[in-house]
Amino acid sequence: MKQSIFNFNTKTVVAIGIGAALYGLLSTITIPLVPQTGLRPAIAILTIFGALFGPVVGFLSGAIGHIITDLTWGGGTIWWTWVLGSAISGLGMGLVYASSSFNVNEGRSTKGNLVTLAISGSAALAVGYGLSSILDVYLFGEAPDKMWVQFYASAIANIAVHLILGVPAVLGLLRLNRRNSNLRVLK
Repeated sequence: MKQSIFNFNTKTVVAIGIGAALYGLLSTITIPLVPQTGLRPAIAILTIFGALFGPVVGFLSGAIGHIITDLTWGGGTIWWTWVLGSAISGLGMGLVYASSSFNVNEGRSTKGNLVTLAISGSAALAVGYGLSSILDVYLFGEAPDKMWVQFYASAIANIAVHLILGVPAVLGLLRLNRRNSNLRVLK
């Protein structure tokens, strides 16, 4: 049985900490696409932690992880608009957790659940990074043309990472746990 998405027990807090640390540190591995924007394999971490623990863990792992990246590798300046984009991305990747037919730990899923994960995660990346770009224009006076380029590059590249690395990783965990859940205790 899955726990509620709002149940903050030790397991949830540890999941947020590990998810944020992995996302924050692995976000330093970036394949540059355009200035200040790149393809980040760490997006798969948000997909995995969102699916395993739900939208709240995904949201907080994305937000805290992005802050870690900004503080350690971003020159010490926190770009709150992009922290929000990462948080929204993690939240969207965790929406599938709410489905009663989806439980990674028990290896339960339908094809519809995986389609939901793919679509909700992709939409969350587009919405999150779109909002980040728009807020940069209106709050920080960034050039709109520059922000559209960053939005398209980050959204397309990271949706690809979500679909190519993240969703298959969740599928692999489902299969692994499905196989292990068939074990029976003999007396």
